[in-house]
Amino acid sequence: MEVLEEKEEEEQREEELKALEISAKLQDLETKVSVEQICIPSDVPDFDWTSIDTSQLPSSYKTNSLKEKKLLHIADHFLQQYAHLCPDRKPLFLHPVNECGVEKFVSTTVRPTLLPYTELYHWDGCASFVSDYLAVEPLKSPITPPSSLYSPTTILKYQRGNCFDFSVLLCSMLIGAGYDAYCVHGYATREICTLDETLELCPLLRKPQEVPKEGMKKSSNKYRVKPPPDLHSKFELQQEAKKAAETEAAQKNKEREEEKVTELEKPRRDPLYGLWVHAWVLVLSGKREVPETFFINPFTGNSHSTMDEHFLGIESVWNHRNYWVNMQDCWNGCKDLIFDLGDAIRWEIMLSGSNKPLQLLPDAEEEKELSDRDMDDMQEKEEDISFDMPPSWVAPIQISPREFETRCSQGRKVILYRKAKLEKWAPYLNGNGLVKRLTIYADLDCTEVVEVREWFKNREDMLDMREVNKQTQLTTDYFSPGHLLNLKAHTYTSLEPETGHTMEFYNEARVDGLQKRVENANEMTEYFVGRDDFLHVRHMEFGKRGKKIHLAGTRTDINSQPIVQIKECFHRNLEKPADEDVAERIFLITEETIHLTYHLKDKYITASKKDFFKASERDRKGNEIVMTPEMCITYQAGSSEKEKKLLHLYKLLQELTEEEKRLKQQVRQSEAEKNTMEDELPGQEEQDLDYLAPFLIQIGYREKITKGQALRVRDDCLTDFKRRLIDKANIIQARFEKAVEELQKKDQWFQEKKNQLSAEEEDDFLARYSETMFHIHILALRLNREKQTAPQKYLALEEKLRKDPRLAEHLGHA
Repeated sequence: MEVLEEKEEEEQREEELKALEISAKLQDLETKVSVEQICIPSDVPDFDWTSIDTSQLPSSYKTNSLKEKKLLHIADHFLQQYAHLCPDRKPLFLHPVNECGVEKFVSTTVRPTLLPYTELYHWDGCASFVSDYLAVEPLKSPITPPSSLYSPTTILKYQRGNCFDFSVLLCSMLIGAGYDAYCVHGYATREICTLDETLELCPLLRKPQEVPKEGMKKSSNKYRVKPPPDLHSKFELQQEAKKAAETEAAQKNKEREEEKVTELEKPRRDPLYGLWVHAWVLVLSGKREVPETFFINPFTGNSHSTMDEHFLGIESVWNHRNYWVNMQDCWNGCKDLIFDLGDAIRWEIMLSGSNKPLQLLPDAEEEKELSDRDMDDMQEKEEDISFDMPPSWVAPIQISPREFETRCSQGRKVILYRKAKLEKWAPYLNGNGLVKRLTIYADLDCTEVVEVREWFKNREDMLDMREVNKQTQLTTDYFSPGHLLNLKAHTYTSLEPETGHTMEFYNEARVDGLQKRVENANEMTEYFVGRDDFLHVRHMEFGKRGKKIHLAGTRTDINSQPIVQIKECFHRNLEKPADEDVAERIFLITEETIHLTYHLKDKYITASKKDFFKASERDRKGNEIVMTPEMCITYQAGSSEKEKKLLHLYKLLQELTEEEKRLKQQVRQSEAEKNTMEDELPGQEEQDLDYLAPFLIQIGYREKITKGQALRVRDDCLTDFKRRLIDKANIIQARFEKAVEELQKKDQWFQEKKNQLSAEEEDDFLARYSETMFHIHILALRLNREKQTAPQKYLALEEKLRKDPRLAEHLGHA
């Protein structure tokens, strides 16, 4: 017995030593990680929370009510029982201090709020707003929860917080919008906790999963018609199979190489794996027609499945009504967790008498029926210890329209992904309407740019998105419906004319049914849809233009390219016979020839044709030229009938001649439309005029200037501006004096002619006199305002010059 006792004592000592070693290692890791700089992308500098002003906060922030004090007492008692029953688990996150240093229970920090913005009525809009509006702060210790939890109003005011602050604000907004949402205290991977998305694929680059189409089941029919014999060449099939095998092998090799690269790009081993503390939001199914329970990472605003391997465990969850502790094993992360908060075995509830969650899983319903008797026995005891959650101590959450529109801190946010960089701006911050830019790189170091995608909003030309391929220099602009010319997409390599453009249109909104236009230096092709005349293609060829005469301020030349040929193709019109329905007509402008080709008749392999050779309507002597058989060559497929009379051909030629004139005008209109669009291209926005350009030219400005040159530019600019202000005031003064002089003359004239004027003339004079008085009053106001604002404008320009990046180096302390 003594030997056994000695062995047990030795084993206990060994376990204690191991526990001490583990705790020491954890402390070392904690200090290392806290000392190391956790790389969280943020454009906002470090902030000192101790410097915030709490004097104006409501009294509920600074004191606890009797009900809140009782709640804290219950929480302490609950924590003692939890520590006794689960000594191996970490302490719960129950009542951290707020910004005023007062302990507050976490559930009372949640303030359900429905904000008056349509976008914030849906979970993705709320999550996107929180992730964009707040700047991320890391936890002081990455393996322990924070000691404080500030109110959502304070977090919104200073636009920054840790994962717990993010989660409480997002949960408040989601509950207010009607979702069954909960804050979660748990553990996640390093990448989730530090907002490191450099190894993640950008969501904008993820391809939607293709849903396999189920093939139609062939019904076996004993009496079906035998299929025709297979006339395909077996040799060709073998060659195609060989090519397919080679392609498949190349694809597999490519996939293997990508797997090797992926293996190399895998993150380094994390010594704190499973210990990183994180807070996120849990949304249960049921309310707001949510079909399946999911997580929301408040840092990114993205949704995740509860099976996501990045979330490694859960300690507790809470909302504005109660607090639940997870009693399930998290050895496999969150994959095996069952989120039935009404299950007392899997989730330990703190306030048993409080409102219970709505969700109840099917398996749990059976268990509930079996335990109804036990619950009836315990009902009396529960009523004795029941306690309702006090109302939230947080002031109402408010977001002004300006804050809602501005979104990102300082109006801009940058997110780094794997081989990509995403930039976001607040609407109206950029003059060109740019709100989002995605830059795609060829390497992990993000040095070689492959493609740039930009998104725009609130533009007059309805530009929605732009893609620029930096390798081919190919640019594609996409437009929303409503463009002046119903433009849908525009692809080009250069903004110069005659360099190649492809334009797609919303053909349903255009009268001419134009769907697409492709043009290069000497050709233009237009594609039509749904036209009454069955036209679907029009192709134009141009000759070399003469000497260009360029109009200043535009990219349009006076002399357009000469039209060489116009070719039109038509679909079949079943209301006409095939040999009278034109399939193709070609106008050779320079050769003065017209070719007509008709549609094929059934069971014919050749089509009817007509070739017209035009001549001037009058000869040199002015005599009319008569239509001759040599002016038209006709081929009638499958017809032995005599050719049609010359009168019919003459009328047809006249119609075609008029059609040619109309087509020429149409081509010129297309050219004008193209030139108009080129002049109004999104990349051609007018830039602000450089106010220093006239003065920098005088000193021969290049890149850097000396202090003497900077002072000269400043003095010249201020002198010129002062002269302009004085000139403007003098002009207004001169107009004022002239108006006063005219008024005096009118008054003198009226005094002399007063007795001779009729009533109508007198009324007319008084009306004009009143207009002159009003004009003088306006001039006096303008003159007075100019005198008052001139010094302010002068000082504003002086400040602008001091901050100008070209002069700031020399004028910053001048």
